[in-house]
Amino acid sequence: MALLAAVASAVAISLISLIGILIINQRSKKVFLLVSFAVGALFGDAFIHIIPEAFANGENSLVSASILVGIMSFLALEKFLRWRHSHGDYSNTENIHPVAWLNLISDFFHNFFDGIAIGVSYLLGFPLGVATTLAIILHEIPQELGDYAILITSGMKKRTALIYNFLISLTAIVGATIPFVLEIRTPDIESMILPFVAGGFIYIAGTDLLPMIHEKVRKEEIKHFLAIVVGMLFMLLLKTVG
Repeated sequence: MALLAAVASAVAISLISLIGILIINQRSKKVFLLVSFAVGALFGDAFIHIIPEAFANGENSLVSASILVGIMSFLALEKFLRWRHSHGDYSNTENIHPVAWLNLISDFFHNFFDGIAIGVSYLLGFPLGVATTLAIILHEIPQELGDYAILITSGMKKRTALIYNFLISLTAIVGATIPFVLEIRTPDIESMILPFVAGGFIYIAGTDLLPMIHEKVRKEEIKHFLAIVVGMLFMLLLKTVG
């Protein structure tokens, strides 16, 4: 049952990659409100669901170290991608900037680890699995819009970009099955993998999404602040119900 739920959630996340072509031209205020909601949901999932669960069943020092490793790993990946982008070669036979391929590579690993996060969360309990899935979905919607925009502006045709983006997103399904196939014990998952994922959530929300909100939103700051709070409260509600 847990495996089926994890795979179904991963499939749902993979399908989000197809949303780009439908709303890529809509630069509405609702999109940025969704980003604000996603910030609250990511922080809420990390601090209300994942981290307390890990501390309850793991060694404090190991959990704390895993959170820091998660944050620093995402920082290192972003630094690497920025370095590769700044040293990229714009000339190639297909007139596609290398940043498009780098973006797809990073998405490959990102979706794979999203799948693992979903799998281990469902192993620990259905409410935690649902909460983690919702947090990832809320993050994936604005991210997939950005990913699709990068591919298009890098020289890819819309159809090609859509296909590549969707194929890469399928790695989430593979990732979701890994915890079940390897039969990882719950204490090991909680002490290492989940805190690592929480660190990633904290990094994404704090260094990628929040700066985006500060840069793009010049008015209606109160609405966006409230959207962040609502995202956190939504995660708290899921925790209470669970």
